[in-house]
Amino acid sequence: MAHPKRKISKQRKGKRRTHKNAAVPHVHICKETGIAHLWHRAYYDDDGNLYYKGKVAISAN
Repeated sequence: MAHPKRKISKQRKGKRRTHKNAAVPHVHICKETGIAHLWHRAYYDDDGNLYYKGKVAISAN
């Protein structure tokens, strides 16, 4: 089984992992309801209606 010959420093490990970070989610505020939600995702309002692109997709009634 292969083993490292020398200890990898924190600095070297950090340089290798610079691209591994969490992306910031894109939050959009709906013009119709004023609710913040993720882009291109359906979301519920307080009444239980499901909205997509500012229109009611599924009504709770």
